[in-house]
Amino acid sequence: MELLTSTLIQGLIYALISYGVYITYSILDFPDLGVDGTFPLGAAVTAVLMTKGVDPWLTLPASLIVGGLAGLFTGLVHVKLKVRNLLAGIITMTALFSVNLQIAGSNLTIDRGTDTIFTSAPVMALFGDLSLSGRKLIVSLALVIVIKLLLDAYFHTKSGLLLRAVGDNATLVTTLAKDRGTVKILGLVISNALVAFGGCIVCHETRSFSATMGTGQLVYGLAAVIIGVSIIHFYTGTRLARGLRKSGPLRFLGSPQGTTAVVLGSVLYKLCIQVAMSLGLPTNMMKLITAALFLLVLVLSGRKGEAIIHA
Repeated sequence: MELLTSTLIQGLIYALISYGVYITYSILDFPDLGVDGTFPLGAAVTAVLMTKGVDPWLTLPASLIVGGLAGLFTGLVHVKLKVRNLLAGIITMTALFSVNLQIAGSNLTIDRGTDTIFTSAPVMALFGDLSLSGRKLIVSLALVIVIKLLLDAYFHTKSGLLLRAVGDNATLVTTLAKDRGTVKILGLVISNALVAFGGCIVCHETRSFSATMGTGQLVYGLAAVIIGVSIIHFYTGTRLARGLRKSGPLRFLGSPQGTTAVVLGSVLYKLCIQVAMSLGLPTNMMKLITAALFLLVLVLSGRKGEAIIHA
């Protein structure tokens, strides 16, 4: 039970990162490699602020702001300077590695006497009777649900609909007298803000920052998106074939269902990694296990990972 609880906590926290990857890859069709730099950026800012005695809840908006600025930089490099999207992400990722070192050094640990969002006064007042794992689970679940509802609501606004359209049909956005470059920049700002937010929560959960903690986060987020979307599409396709599309437990998910798929995929992917580790594989093989699982996901998806995301 403790292992399952820990896996669920990790899956929920990293779902915040997968939200951002979902926006860039699934909606914008933008291979943003800057994610591997934005994730530790959020953690670096959080760790420094907490060591200076800043209220732990104030680190959340701070991480959103710095992540949004990183996404803005990537967007401006791509749109205004006409740099290809892949290279723009690489430039951001490379630059942020030095920025993160400048902010927090190579490693930074938060002492046990410093409160995190999981041990802060409001959380202790409401859930003080629960264990630390219980508080982490409740707070993480609440954050994931709030972000999901906000994203779902935003995707139904005019700005959100334009964002969803620019990846599939940029010409349509232009015919509506809207600058598709501006829409892309907005999407990158939102995406990177969410990724940095995820790094912030990971820092609270582990009480540490490492300059290399962002390595492989893009692979994780993309794999979670592919797994979740594949499962949702398979289930809805089966229901549709039976003429039951509007009934059953999936009805409450709403539209778009992508955010729900992201959370599901994140939890399942973390579960697969935990199972692999519990079988006795050494911890220094974690990145290899992650890469192998991602390759397996692509193969099982008929080697059409991108097609699945855009389906």
